[in-house]
Amino acid sequence: MGSLTRAQEVAVDDGYSSDAVLYVNGVRRVIPDGLAHLTLIQYLRDIGLTGTKLGCGEGGCGACTVMVSFYNQHLKKTTHCAINACLAPVYSVEGMHVITVEGIGNRQLGLHPVQETLAQAHGSQCGFCTPGFIMSMYALLRSSKTPPTEEQIEEYLSGNLCRCTGYRPIIDAFRVFAKTEDSLYTSSSFTKDLADKFVCPSSGKPCSCRATSVNGCESPVVSTTHGRQQKLISFSDVDGSSYIEKELIFPPELLLRNPMPLHLYGFGGLHWYRPLRLEHVLDLKHRYPEAKLLVGNTEVGIEMKFKNAPYQVLISVTHVPELNKLSVTENGLEIGASIRLTELQNFLKKVIGERATHETSSCKAILEQLRWFAGKQIKNAASVGGNICTASPISDLNPLWMAAGASFKIIDFKGNQRTTLAKDFFLAYHKVDLTQNEILLSVFLPWTRPFEFVKEFKQAHPEERMILLLSLIGKNWDKHTLEDALLLLKDDIPLTEDAPGGMVEFRKSLTLSFFFKFFLCVSHQMNEKVQFTEGLHVNHQSAVMPYSKPSFNGTQCYEMTKEGTAVGLPMIHLSSKLQAHARILSIDDSLAKTSPGFAGLFLSKDVPGSNKIGAVIHDEEVFASEFVTCVGQVIGIVVADTHENAKLASRKVLIEYEERLPVLSIKDAVSCGSFHPNTERCLVSGDVEWCFQSGACDKIIEGEVHVGGQEHFYLEPHASLIWTVDGGNEVHMISSTQSPQKHQDCVAHVLGLPMSKVVCKTKRIGGGFGGKETRSAIIASAACVPAYLLKRPVKITLDRDVDMMITGQRHSFLGKYKVGFTNEGKVLALDLELYNNAGNSLDLSLSVLERAIFHSENVYDIPHIRFRGQVCYTNFPSNTAFRGFGGPQGMLIAENWIQRIAMELQRSPEDIREINFQSEGSVTPYGQELQNFTLRQVWDELKVSCEFSKARDAVDHFNINNRWRKRGIAMIPTKFGISFTTKAMNQAGALVQVYVDGTVLVTHGGVEMGQGLHTKVAQIAASSFNIPLNSVFISEAVMDKVPNASPTAASASSDMYGAAVLDACEQIKARMNPIATKLGHCSFTELARACYFERIDLSAHGFYIIPDIGFNFRDGKGTPFSYYTYGAAFAEVEIDTLTGDFQTRTADIVMDLGHSLNPAIDIGQIEGAFIQGLGWIALEELKWGDSNHKWIRPGNLYTCGPGTYKIPSANDIPTNFKVSLLKGAPNPKAIHSSKAVGEPPFFLAASVFFAIKDAIIAARAEENLSEWFPLDNPATPERIRMACVDDFTRPFASPDFRPNLSV
Repeated sequence: MGSLTRAQEVAVDDGYSSDAVLYVNGVRRVIPDGLAHLTLIQYLRDIGLTGTKLGCGEGGCGACTVMVSFYNQHLKKTTHCAINACLAPVYSVEGMHVITVEGIGNRQLGLHPVQETLAQAHGSQCGFCTPGFIMSMYALLRSSKTPPTEEQIEEYLSGNLCRCTGYRPIIDAFRVFAKTEDSLYTSSSFTKDLADKFVCPSSGKPCSCRATSVNGCESPVVSTTHGRQQKLISFSDVDGSSYIEKELIFPPELLLRNPMPLHLYGFGGLHWYRPLRLEHVLDLKHRYPEAKLLVGNTEVGIEMKFKNAPYQVLISVTHVPELNKLSVTENGLEIGASIRLTELQNFLKKVIGERATHETSSCKAILEQLRWFAGKQIKNAASVGGNICTASPISDLNPLWMAAGASFKIIDFKGNQRTTLAKDFFLAYHKVDLTQNEILLSVFLPWTRPFEFVKEFKQAHPEERMILLLSLIGKNWDKHTLEDALLLLKDDIPLTEDAPGGMVEFRKSLTLSFFFKFFLCVSHQMNEKVQFTEGLHVNHQSAVMPYSKPSFNGTQCYEMTKEGTAVGLPMIHLSSKLQAHARILSIDDSLAKTSPGFAGLFLSKDVPGSNKIGAVIHDEEVFASEFVTCVGQVIGIVVADTHENAKLASRKVLIEYEERLPVLSIKDAVSCGSFHPNTERCLVSGDVEWCFQSGACDKIIEGEVHVGGQEHFYLEPHASLIWTVDGGNEVHMISSTQSPQKHQDCVAHVLGLPMSKVVCKTKRIGGGFGGKETRSAIIASAACVPAYLLKRPVKITLDRDVDMMITGQRHSFLGKYKVGFTNEGKVLALDLELYNNAGNSLDLSLSVLERAIFHSENVYDIPHIRFRGQVCYTNFPSNTAFRGFGGPQGMLIAENWIQRIAMELQRSPEDIREINFQSEGSVTPYGQELQNFTLRQVWDELKVSCEFSKARDAVDHFNINNRWRKRGIAMIPTKFGISFTTKAMNQAGALVQVYVDGTVLVTHGGVEMGQGLHTKVAQIAASSFNIPLNSVFISEAVMDKVPNASPTAASASSDMYGAAVLDACEQIKARMNPIATKLGHCSFTELARACYFERIDLSAHGFYIIPDIGFNFRDGKGTPFSYYTYGAAFAEVEIDTLTGDFQTRTADIVMDLGHSLNPAIDIGQIEGAFIQGLGWIALEELKWGDSNHKWIRPGNLYTCGPGTYKIPSANDIPTNFKVSLLKGAPNPKAIHSSKAVGEPPFFLAASVFFAIKDAIIAARAEENLSEWFPLDNPATPERIRMACVDDFTRPFASPDFRPNLSV
């Protein structure tokens, strides 16, 4: 695009303003010129409103949700809606009122009912996602004239992700608002007396505010508190209590202010225009042919941020009346290109209710498709025209426009208009029939005619869509037409083996499946209108039944074993260039040095101390010096005055490589002997070879299990702030880490300083799950170098895509098993080879392999066992700890061969499990005797709770009567060992200080990351001193107070740090006792003050070690675990065999947690772990560039954000979700008879995996297939669909087809 002359710029700017005004939380703000490059979240955080969180930067997680209010000129009323602040350009909210989480309530002025309800329901764990959920719910309440339904609440929360809670407590918390009585307008005398004295929130004029007025008044009354105008609302919660709360009103200035055309600037010469008239838009497009038109910035923003699209002119068309028209005509609907998708939804609902049924078939299809179109925040911002003109290959709506015969009206800069059919508009992927001087004006959607059918189908999994048009004009609607159409589609699907998105067989079969569904759906509808000869057989109705998710139901059962004032009670939670393997030839930073704000590029040569660090051995470079061994390996760090300037400068660093052959899978590593040194492990019990050869085994089976990896997807990315103190003599840092001590150690090592001069502090972190145990240290180690050398604070926060690409994930595994068993199902021998994918450094991979070995028998007593394992070296970023630490992988492999035995013997898998259960006194393969073995109690209680036999009969009955939907059930047990398997790490320290006012400050080495550690520790201290919980404060984990702290990991932190705190409390109590005896009955405050005057030391350091543990692989015997946490889960699922979609209908969990320290927190941990496990076994697939995914560049991660990597959402939780804690089972091995909870429940989600497989078995039985088949995790729709063999898969894959998996 050519540059404009000064005269041309003046002509363009004529009539435009640069005055940008908005309100934020009731405060008027003028946005200065020059910020067009900023998003709203950047602006908000720059002005100190950090409650709005940046989770992904692409509108996929909802952590950045805020509410915006604006006066809708079309509807003549104030509109409130939730949007993603990470996508919205700051100038796009000009003239609006932005409300953030800080604006609705806080601790000083009081919490809003939405906040209070969420806290009371234990709906916040790490807290990073909490502001987003609160603002989504708040926006729903503000936009609703009547109390929202439960379905509306779940819809509004669908754009928000949580990685901790499992969603149940969040949904339960917000359900209160669905049960609201009609009391939004209070009739109290207080309100009545004030009503005529205040300004209406919507109109800005005095009114009674009792009912909606012509001015759009929607609210009761307004009061003034702390200088802010607010309105009063009331609602009733579950028990009917009324709340009066103050709300920020829509500022009268904005209501009375006329919009102005805007022209503002941004970094790098970026122009931002907001014209108000169509002719101005056309003029700008003529002058700037390459300018991008935008409404919600949901696509352009992604292109500029992640693809570095060099757009220099942005034209916001939100205020152009001609582009915002919605009208009903005789022949159809006219939809303006700037209409938001939410507006379209509401409009279609209204039209469908008013028009004849046969006319609105296409309207219904589009409306239904919009239900699944991203989250509510995206639909509130994205426009119809933007979605069309992007011509995205994953568009949900464009195929429907074509199928419905829609036409697009196009206008050029001269005002000439033309119309083109949707089917002719899309030329290719991301290419449309628009010249640079044209824009899309509107969409015309014609009414459908009698016996004209438009039907939507969506499968969320494929990353790419196919658009195929099939003409059936003049054909009879019968089975012959179906057969002909399927034959045509089979031959015409344009997908090659290396097609972008992969899953070629799945996508081809899905096309046939969708047409078959359409055929059945049309046949069914025609049969309802006339007696149609091709009516739908009752067994086939399941293919066209719309799935309607029932209201969610959650149940929690536990007993409270109180200890002191707080323990045992459910207390509220306290709060580079992309080369996989290459040699670096040269690094050129000359262009970077000219970049704005550039402060320096720091490489390996600049490291003051050692450039080598590592979790166990120092095998990892902070900055790659000669070789890069994975995509994303850090070569250097660019420092600049802002985050954006640093990113810009880093892109200007030129690096020349010499490529080398990479190793990109476990199988490649095994075949070429690529292993980390000294990582071979072997564990033997009995004599496997003798057993196999003795004839004792009636059957022997062999097989492979491929276990997929998993991204941590903590909502808060890796971040560290590092600065020097005392002229550079000391270094301090605040880090998002599970191991502050590891940061202290690594930074000291890299800078050549003693650890005593390095301090790391961690207040709390937004989730970790193991991903911040060791990998966070490499980030801090890189950032400390410029901070130390420049003697300036340096802050580093990874973008979501970078975080996912470089910081490692859960290890993928390959398991090769050989199992011998009797005809009765008793397992006699197991020979297992395990390989895990470590990546390019060892990190914790050997320990992960060892724990996988320790858990590879799960809960089964097997006389003869041989476990062998090795850690593979590959050219991927180093994989690391993740909840379960290898245990789930070992147990999943075990349950695979258990399920296969059941199929071989035609027995129930649950029977095989029970036959082989360990028992009290059993000895594990590694020589540890099982004590206090409660698994059988847990299992039997679960069997009663889920009514297993009854559920089996009901599922079988359903499957007989439904051809295309199948249900399955499964029960899965778990036994998880508690303690670090490295003996030295099983220690903990704490510092407890009592003050003269009777309050207590506790400092310990553990990190609060949402698991409730601080809450439990505070409960222990409060109960020990017999004081209220609010008298105990836990500030932060800081390494100059509690040294040598072990990482917060292995589920052992409550055990260890709780015991250390109790030790310190008991020391102080022992000193206080003589004074207490003298004083007699007195308060703790009085006692503390008296001790002070008696010069009693009221500070103590507590310490605890886990006793009697230790294991040596050389001997093969020992006691690696202090005790075990036992659990079992039942799951029932329903699958759509034609698409692979599934829904978890029921999950029932029973866990033995001893005497729970805090049942509410523990149940939250169980639910959160289960849902995270559900992601691992069924939803979350990592796709790396390897031999199985040739369409991805070698070594690159394709799934590096929420757009391509799908973690569970609120829509994925079980419809019926029950959690029970085993009663009457105290644990003598841990504090207050409790048990660890963080990791053990994770594996129980395997019950969903095997329930899915049970449903697939029923589907294959329809095709007379009864033999065993492999199903790898995650059991994505692709794997489910392709395993459900039928006439639509056979043309493309064999019955034993195994979809590709990055392992």
